[in-house]
Amino acid sequence: MNFFKSIPGFLFLIIVSCNQLMAQDGDLSKIIRPGIQVEKLSDGFQFTEGPAADAKGNVFFTDQPNDRIMMWDLMTGLSIFMQPAGRSNGLFFDREGNLWSCADNRNELWKITPDKNVEVLTGFYDNKLYNGPNDLWITPGGGVYFTDPYYQRSWWDHKSMPQDKQCVYYLKPDHKTVIRVADDLQQPNGIVGTPDGKTLYVADIRGNKTWSYPINPDGMLSDKKLFCEMGSDGMTIDKKGNIYLTGKGVTVFDKKGKKLGNIPVPENWTANVCFGDKNRKSLYITASKGLYRIRTRVKGAY
Repeated sequence: MNFFKSIPGFLFLIIVSCNQLMAQDGDLSKIIRPGIQVEKLSDGFQFTEGPAADAKGNVFFTDQPNDRIMMWDLMTGLSIFMQPAGRSNGLFFDREGNLWSCADNRNELWKITPDKNVEVLTGFYDNKLYNGPNDLWITPGGGVYFTDPYYQRSWWDHKSMPQDKQCVYYLKPDHKTVIRVADDLQQPNGIVGTPDGKTLYVADIRGNKTWSYPINPDGMLSDKKLFCEMGSDGMTIDKKGNIYLTGKGVTVFDKKGKKLGNIPVPENWTANVCFGDKNRKSLYITASKGLYRIRTRVKGAY
């Protein structure tokens, strides 16, 4: 006999509701109300990456293989912000409203003004090309941390890694001086810092670990500590210090590194995340060919 057929309707609903909550996993109810689902906003892209929200909460993201930066406007929906776009990958807004980009067509770090003027801030370290700037975070003081893993691109002429290592770099607030701040990771990828500018998180996607570092006044990092046993393609942080890692769906950890749960996303790979909307209480997710969103109980830090 079918077990569910023998259960009264109201009990069946309770079981289904409990299953949905379990699917949300762990303590995610602190982050997302039970029953809230991921919604697809748009699809048809080749590979989405690098979401970042402007001051109004509109979300910009990249479709790197198609060499364009897209914009999800809260009022009008989807449009192309820039194309070509230097094969932009990771994005982040500064306090002046400029959109910074890891533009790996020529392995550069860009600053794009609201009227779409592009300034190349750096393209070389030690007189050599970067491997391919991938993701970035801007400090409250205007310094920029960015990861530089090596993923061979079809649009490059070279076929080997330009730098001797895959590292994390810091562009000082003068936007002229670049220093290496971490050179012992296998493949640094996702990166984000706390709003107070005191702590940096870096995901080593190949090493399958995420690390935390106190940030020194000169921008250097010290006292490397294991945050969690999971790497990530991209990441973000909310106002409570929870960290959101990507790969298979979105996995959320509290500020002490305890796993709260996983948000399933109906794509093979989730690349990156950011908070958007006017109140910063929606998590935007770039996952393969689509852009997704889920409403949250907490506000994003950015």
